[in-house]
Order: sequence, then structure tokens, then C-alpha cells
Amino acid sequence: MIQSDSLLNRTWHHSRFADIERLVALKEKKGLKISLAFPTLNEEATIGKEILVIRTELMDRYPLLDEIVVIDSSSQDKTRTIAERYGAKVYQSKNILPSYGTYRGKGENLWKSLYVLQGDIVVWVDADIANISPKFVYALVGPLLEDDSIGYVKAFYERPIRSSGDLKPSGGGRVTEILVRPLFSLFYPELAALIQPLSGEYAGRRKLLETLPFSVGYGVELGHLLDIYHQFGIKSLAQVDLDIRIHRNQTTQALGKMSYGILNTFFKRAGQYGDAQLLKTLGAYHISLENQGDSHRLIETEIPSIERPAMVSIPEYRERFAVPPEAPATGILPKP
Repeated sequence: MIQSDSLLNRTWHHSRFADIERLVALKEKKGLKISLAFPTLNEEATIGKEILVIRTELMDRYPLLDEIVVIDSSSQDKTRTIAERYGAKVYQSKNILPSYGTYRGKGENLWKSLYVLQGDIVVWVDADIANISPKFVYALVGPLLEDDSIGYVKAFYERPIRSSGDLKPSGGGRVTEILVRPLFSLFYPELAALIQPLSGEYAGRRKLLETLPFSVGYGVELGHLLDIYHQFGIKSLAQVDLDIRIHRNQTTQALGKMSYGILNTFFKRAGQYGDAQLLKTLGAYHISLENQGDSHRLIETEIPSIERPAMVSIPEYRERFAVPPEAPATGILPKP
């Protein structure tokens, strides 16, 4: 039975936070800094517009953001050049905390961004959004500025899907509805009230984010939600409706790989928290089939389930941000 204090009670439309001057006043009153980071890989088609729109409205017109940063996974196109031209600070993920190695994956970029960003509140936005708007940032920041008990805010929206060349008004979020929501319904009914748990736009308080381990790949969003749910409680979560998000739609094959990574993270977390017990070792490869005319070929793809430790456990981070010695260094994992 879902408790009466449902996450739906902390679900708002972005218009609630449209008074940006009020948000700036709250930010200044509380003495907070706010950082925005884009994790990127070959996003030259959209990253310039995203930075320009956000910077013009939320830095130049209203001083809501203190910095805009791009964390790049060694893009082979002009992503980094364009981002710098439009005023973002640009880092290559592999050059951040290099002694800890590097992996390819969105979660890796998010984890490393915590080390270079300065904000007390961190906003992450995907870099492939065709209909970017300032609401993708201020609406996520709004609940954190209004309510000190909220620690992590997720976006949700309609996601049009392209089919046979036409753009249908909805149909995105297939992995959520086919995989994640059924899992939540079975194991964590309170989290089933998250409308889009895998959305790529969210914001959190540094003090919360630095305590979380990060899956380097597809499972990073789900891992965050399960850790926050267990460690901070459902009341620390909120969600905001951004109306519509237009971006690249993934192929069915790509969604299969994503689901494999998400399941890996789910079972790892459920086991750690004593919510489920596996009786055998999980398969090490995602297996798909390729049609070759009259026959099929098995394709095995290794999808890493690597976890980065809580950033607060990294000595360099503790020194950079003057973390008090008595603060717990949770989530320590060995260096790769």
C-alpha cells in the first residue's frame, strides 16, 4: 500500500517556478551557488543552442546560475569547440581525477562533474534537447530553493517518438513503462509514482549527491533513486512537469542494452539493501540477435556495471571542498 505522503504531493508544473526573480532572491537569501553541467558525446548539433538559451536567460538576464560547464567524453566532432565559443567551461572527463582512471559513460561524466563544479546545487541536463528552454533549469532548481527538505528533483515530460518519419506526440519512455515501473511496482511501490524515473534532467544538493555512488553507465539514474530512497527517504524526492522534450529516439536494440544495464544496477542495489537475493551469478554479456537473411547471429556485448564510489570518499574531493574530518567517507570502493 502506497503511503498517504505520496511523491505526487511533491509534483509540480514548471509554471509554479516561472518567477525567476523570486528564485534569484531565494538563492541570494540562502547564500547558495548553482551550477549547470551538460554531459556530452558528439553533440555539436545541439550544444551551442542549449548553452546560448540558458546562459542568456539565467546568467546574463537573471543571475540564477553561477556557472555552465560541459563534461565531455572525448567527442570526435566540434562539441568542445562550440561549447567554449558559447561561453561554457569545458572539461574532458578523462582529464578529471586522472589517477582514478576513466570510463566511457554518462554516469562517469556526472560523477566527475562533482569535482569541478562549484555549486551547492547541481543541475544536470542532457545535451541533445532540440526544444531547449530555461524552464529545463529553473523548474528543477525551484523546489530546492523553496523547500530545504527536498534534496533531489527529477524532470518529466511528454516525449514525442518518430515513427515512419512522422513525429507522434507521445510514445517515448519505453524502458520506463516496460521495465522500470513494473520493477518499482513489485519492489518499491512508492517510487512507482515517479513519472519519468530515467529522465536525463535533474538537480540535487551537493551534500546529498556527494554521498551517492555513481554507475558509470545506463544505471546511474536508477541507482541514485534507490540510494536516495533508502538513505534519505521518499520525502527528499520531488518532480516537475516540463511539458515536452524533443530529442533523439533510441533504437530497440539500444534500449535493450540500456535495460540490461539498468537491471544490473537494480539487482545490485536490491541485494545490498536486502530487498532481493539472487541465487546465481548474472550473465556478463548482453545478448542480442542479428538477422542474416536465412539465419541469425548471436551478438554478445559487454556492458560495464562499474560503480564509482561516493565522491565524498575521494581524498582529493575532501581536500578541494574542505570536507570536515568527522564527515563520513561513505561508499568507498577500490581504485580501478
